[in-house]
Amino acid sequence: MTASASLTSGGRRYHIVDLRDAAGADLGRLPTIHRILLENVLRNAGEDAPRAAAAILAWLGTGRGEEEIPFLPGRVLMHDTTCGPALVDIAGMRAALAEAGGDPRRLNPVLPVDVSTDHSLAVDVFGTPDAMRRNMECELGRNAERYRFMKWATNALSGVRVHPPGTGIMHTLNLERLATVVGTAERDGVAWAVPDTLIGTDSHTPMINGIGVLAWGVGGLEAESVCFGMPVMMRVPEIVGVRLTGRLRPGVLATDLALTVTERLRRIDLADRFVEFFGPGVATLSAGDRAVVANMAPEFGGNSGYFPIDAQTLRYLRGTGRTAAQVQLVEDYARRQGLWFDPAATPRYSETVEFDLGEVKVSLAGPRRPQDRISAGATVAALAPMLPAPPAAPMAGEPGDGAVAIAAITSCTNTSDPRLLVAAGLLARKARRLGLAPPAWVKTSLAPGSPTAERMLRRAGLLEDLEAVGFGIVGYGCTTCIGNSGPMTPAIERAMAGRGILPVAVLSGNRNFPGRVHPQLEAGFLASPPLVVAFALAGDVNRDILAGPIGRSAAGAEIRLADLWPTGAEIDAALAAAVDPADYATAYDRAEASADWARLDAPESPLFPWDEASTYIRRPPFAGFGAGTRLGAYRAHPLIVLGDDITTDHISPAGQIPADSEAAEHLAAHGEDRRDLNVFAARRGNWQMMLRGLFTNRSVRNLLAPGIAPGSTIHAGSGEALPLWRAAERYERDGEAVVIVGGERYGMGSSRDWAAKGAALLGIRAVLALGFERIHRSNLIGMGVLPLRLARHPAELELAPGDRLAIAADPDRLAPRAEVAVTLHRAAGGTEALPATAAIETTLEIEILRAGGIIPLILRRAMASDG
Repeated sequence: MTASASLTSGGRRYHIVDLRDAAGADLGRLPTIHRILLENVLRNAGEDAPRAAAAILAWLGTGRGEEEIPFLPGRVLMHDTTCGPALVDIAGMRAALAEAGGDPRRLNPVLPVDVSTDHSLAVDVFGTPDAMRRNMECELGRNAERYRFMKWATNALSGVRVHPPGTGIMHTLNLERLATVVGTAERDGVAWAVPDTLIGTDSHTPMINGIGVLAWGVGGLEAESVCFGMPVMMRVPEIVGVRLTGRLRPGVLATDLALTVTERLRRIDLADRFVEFFGPGVATLSAGDRAVVANMAPEFGGNSGYFPIDAQTLRYLRGTGRTAAQVQLVEDYARRQGLWFDPAATPRYSETVEFDLGEVKVSLAGPRRPQDRISAGATVAALAPMLPAPPAAPMAGEPGDGAVAIAAITSCTNTSDPRLLVAAGLLARKARRLGLAPPAWVKTSLAPGSPTAERMLRRAGLLEDLEAVGFGIVGYGCTTCIGNSGPMTPAIERAMAGRGILPVAVLSGNRNFPGRVHPQLEAGFLASPPLVVAFALAGDVNRDILAGPIGRSAAGAEIRLADLWPTGAEIDAALAAAVDPADYATAYDRAEASADWARLDAPESPLFPWDEASTYIRRPPFAGFGAGTRLGAYRAHPLIVLGDDITTDHISPAGQIPADSEAAEHLAAHGEDRRDLNVFAARRGNWQMMLRGLFTNRSVRNLLAPGIAPGSTIHAGSGEALPLWRAAERYERDGEAVVIVGGERYGMGSSRDWAAKGAALLGIRAVLALGFERIHRSNLIGMGVLPLRLARHPAELELAPGDRLAIAADPDRLAPRAEVAVTLHRAAGGTEALPATAAIETTLEIEILRAGGIIPLILRRAMASDG
């Protein structure tokens, strides 16, 4: 390691890596992200530290990096529906290790792991004073077995801490309670001050970048390897600098900024690149503003949305109840190490984007993708392409096309910023005074990111106003944003079934892919919390919300958005009365002391006792030593051929399990009630059920035969249309290989590793696509499935049942970004060469693919150390 230095803060003395000594005059030219990576390799890379540090500094010459560096985060963050599969994997790996004669207790995390329970809470009840209590009762009733399993993990695995239901969304919990920004670590009896770094098994982990913590999302498989001591291997990353100038105009909120940044940055290729914000405009944004923008990093395609440490960071830490000593350590360390933000600084970046905050307008995104930003008043034109021409006129007093079926203030994205919640409350107060209320067909809900929101809104006197217009708190969790929106109102369901209307969702979340919010909803608009309330009051999106009337007062006067929209001064005054730093520790301590959680019994053995009758927790077939590599030379049938923007929601759904689905048939055959099957996300510990849900999103089209049902294919041997898993079984029985073919941005969206595990269970040996989103690409490799970048779009290939793809992926010759020979053999005769490149970035990924996946690699290493 390079020479260390000492730092005294709050009367305590710490050792630190001396970044100024290590980088010299180059420190100020490095992006802040690279400064943190430099510190990390110098402290953790051992004998490899000089080479890795030199690679980071050499990046300054070109803004490009080809050399690999190791990154060892300080902690891991998971939520219940990614931690569940990861823990099932670990339980299966422990069983496999014990059966092979090894000690299962060797498989134990070497880093602290925090787990939130936020992803399965559903909005079963809304609009009543007891909605939160009743939703929590449903949550605990449905998921008790899964939560007992998670409690087993806390007993069997050291360093795993589960935060019970009711403690909020993982990213809000991280912001308000877990993150230190600068932490301390003991090494050989010496206290070190170190940057707080982490990886999280959720794509929105970069939200914590808003307060200067370097973190990004990974799949559960990569997190498993990190838990067991393997570093994240990465090329020295390219950093795109976004230079912010000016300031936001009055009436423009953080949500509008985040949607505009997402629109702009999606035009740039950010695959495997990091984003860092700099320039004088950064200083005008609060930590809450920054966190909203950083949260959308996966939507704009980057690994991060990083904002360096400055006075706004310290203000946020004080406001959320961090100790004076902790806040002082953050400032002292950041200033000493060159991590303190300078608005005038211009570091070297791979690419620079200019962004004027003053150009941001009140915005929405939709109706199908988060990067499709529009003016808040442009919903009519945006929805028009999805409607019949002309659309049917609604019946009097009934919902029609464009009716708001779901209006949800939801997700960490916007509910973690107190300013946005207060703005929604003030708009609700004005609406209540004018006698406005949503039509009966609108399902309304408020699901804040943490229990501190209730205290803040109540102290400001705004919770009653929100409740009066339907936005009572339904629970603390992801709810509608993750697809746990519960049933729609009977009026909407009748109108859809009887008249075929196209309703919409309006939510303050981060994704609006078709079927994401609710399996039956094709259209959705992302909006700030006050705009969600406004659209709920209007009841539809068939208007210019910025100029046209929303409704009529009790006296009959037309009410417009300008009559309801709060001013900046009003928001500031309400915030001053509402925020109390003492709320944070009190609210979280109370939530952590959950009596319901304490009453759950759980096994305490080092091996998990599997129950073959369980429909939630089943030992996965891939959690073992494996059958070897999927690489090699072979001819494969395309099992499914897809177009662009296939998300992980399309591949492996998270929302409600449809009662007439293959997955429902499986559950019903095992005694489950079709009327309450829970959500896919809660069943991720049952591989048989998840297998049956693959690609069943109603908007998925298999280009092999576009008219067949989602989740099915044409079996080449018989010509039958079969569910994917049944066709895959036949191909495997006949010794035939299968692959998936996709278009641009394949695997975008959530980090869920089941999108890759499902592919592996189908027997997929490779996925060929025009482009991959980073986390899904990594997850595929983690399951031993080779991702290949095609140069031609699958639609151009016009693949048909019986066509086969010959792939030559020699495991001994494969290298990062190497060309791989692919030849198309037409069933009708003839061949065609298809240029393809291995979507592999590091030599560790090569090692994983050769091992057949990350789980076999971990087990072999554990056996070697056990011996």
